Amino acid sequence: MKNKPIFIISGEPYSVFLEIFFKIFKSKFFSSYKNPVVIIASKKLVELQMKKMKFSFKINLIKFNQVSTAKLYSSQINLIDVKLNITKPFGKISNKSSKYINSCFDIGIKLMKNKMGIALINGPVSKKHFLGNKFPGVTEYLAKKTKSIKKEVMLIYNKHLSVSPITTHVPLKNVHKKISTNKIVYKIKTINEFYKKNLNIKPRFAITGLNPHCESNFSNNEEKKIIKPALKILRKKALNIKGPYAADTLFIKKNLKKFDVIIGMYHDQVLTPLKTLYGFNAINLTLGLPFIRISPDHGPNNQMLGKKKSDISSLMESLIFIKKLNGN
Repeated sequence: MKNKPIFIISGEPYSVFLEIFFKIFKSKFFSSYKNPVVIIASKKLVELQMKKMKFSFKINLIKFNQVSTAKLYSSQINLIDVKLNITKPFGKISNKSSKYINSCFDIGIKLMKNKMGIALINGPVSKKHFLGNKFPGVTEYLAKKTKSIKKEVMLIYNKHLSVSPITTHVPLKNVHKKISTNKIVYKIKTINEFYKKNLNIKPRFAITGLNPHCESNFSNNEEKKIIKPALKILRKKALNIKGPYAADTLFIKKNLKKFDVIIGMYHDQVLTPLKTLYGFNAINLTLGLPFIRISPDHGPNNQMLGKKKSDISSLMESLIFIKKLNGN
């Protein structure tokens, strides 16, 4: 297959994702976008939401086992239909759609494992209704589905500054139990290789401490016994990394130009400042899977359904990022 497509899983049916997709599909940006795009979703849902929001696009139906030979169009929505029993375009999020969402992921993962696409983008899902108590986030869900448990690395990418938490969807009280020297070394090496291989960049890393001001009353704190030994190992491997830094001052303006990636010990330690700085101009990458997975950095936003006011920035950034990858 000469020009491999990008596969997009629409995610939660009652989210704003299809509205955002329709807006981008209609834009001048998409009309000049060279990579073909195939969306994995319910044809009925797409048609109902299109009609309700007064969009009008032709649909090019594709069978998932015939993607390699299918004709893909930039002027039509290339769609792999996944059955969903609905009668209305919008509704409340519930666990009734879980089987449908799981089927969409199964198709997307199978296509990517068979090297049929260049990247997989997924729309948002409800952690409460879709993931329940089984997985803390989609990152961990995909790790299990692809047999990549403990290999997954979350990278929130922005062209100016990216961040990565060593622990992902972990309660704050458990963070200190979940960080280790080996985990820090593995995750930073994985990000370093990704930047070098796909973006031709040798990234400049900074790493935060865990404790306020990188210190505590304990002489054997996490900075001394876990983080600093990891930095020693990474520097021996010629990685460009500095720290540990206190998180409360690391994100001030004069520091931002010094680094490409900031590594934090927990989720909100690095995601909160990044979103404060750049809003939705960031994308969520899962590294360590057998393929590149990207998720726009927004939730289902069910309360905004059908209002046509949703921000398209994050999905657009996802598509722009894919153009940067080597070989595209």
